[in-house]
Amino acid sequence: MAADPYTTLGVSRGASEKDIKSAYRKLAKELHPDANKDNPNAAERFSDVTRAYDLLSDKTKRAQFDRGEIDADGNPTMPFGAGGSGGFGGGGGQRGFSGGFGGNEGIDLEDLFGGIFGGAGGRGAGGMGGGGGFGGMGGRSRAAPRGSNVAYRLSVPLIDAAERKDQRITLSNGSTIDLKLPAGVEDGTQMRLAGKGDPGPGGPGDALITIQIQPHPFFTQEGDDLRLDLPITLDEAVNGAKVKAPTASGAVMLTVPPGSSSGKVLRLKGKGMTRKNGTRGDQLITLEIVLPEDDKDLAKRLEGWKDDRDVRSKLGV
Repeated sequence: MAADPYTTLGVSRGASEKDIKSAYRKLAKELHPDANKDNPNAAERFSDVTRAYDLLSDKTKRAQFDRGEIDADGNPTMPFGAGGSGGFGGGGGQRGFSGGFGGNEGIDLEDLFGGIFGGAGGRGAGGMGGGGGFGGMGGRSRAAPRGSNVAYRLSVPLIDAAERKDQRITLSNGSTIDLKLPAGVEDGTQMRLAGKGDPGPGGPGDALITIQIQPHPFFTQEGDDLRLDLPITLDEAVNGAKVKAPTASGAVMLTVPPGSSSGKVLRLKGKGMTRKNGTRGDQLITLEIVLPEDDKDLAKRLEGWKDDRDVRSKLGV
């Protein structure tokens, strides 16, 4: 069983959503496999903190974990039917892609009660005194009930969402599907796979998939755009340069204009998130000049030189 998610992220049980997100982003940046190619343990730790964030960032799952209804893996702590009198147990037809269960969102109540009462209007003037037994309620024969809908939660990396890369999902029956993400996909987008739910006499129910976009250690989403802070050296800022910059679709060569200051924003057209109309937002790159620490040669070169501009005049000081 996975470790306590609060311990994994290093936050208290009363931590706010902002604190949890901040802790995850810090750990994800430290442990991301791309930055730890020589440390095989980092990938496992990265997976652990992502799993912990997946649980605690979901209000329903977090509340269930705090109440002891599910464990750190998102699995129910008691078997189906426990605590009830032969009813639906804890969670009906919902299954989380990460193993979690929740509420009764996976139960199609209309299908369920339609199978008992013969659908809307089945209790007409004839009431229960119709053609004898449940099959004759209201004088109508009831349709065979469909199977339950099954709810899944699918975690998608931010850059995969931007590029609309196919995502593989394993259904409750063990089969796998390569899921094509829709244009304009965002956190909370819901998808329905007809006939991929639980089987039933009237046919199978549907699979209901909720997309959860994972935070990225370098990129942040801002509407349709992606933002990135890009470190550059002092000489690159003063003289201008061509430097490599990461994008969702791979590294590109970026031109840094001469005399660029920290905070200058450069725009890469069409490198952001995919919109619903199929076009894409942009990638906004903020330059950050990184000075060397205790560089005596640099200090010597600047000796006797002073910039007399009043660069803080706009601040009123």
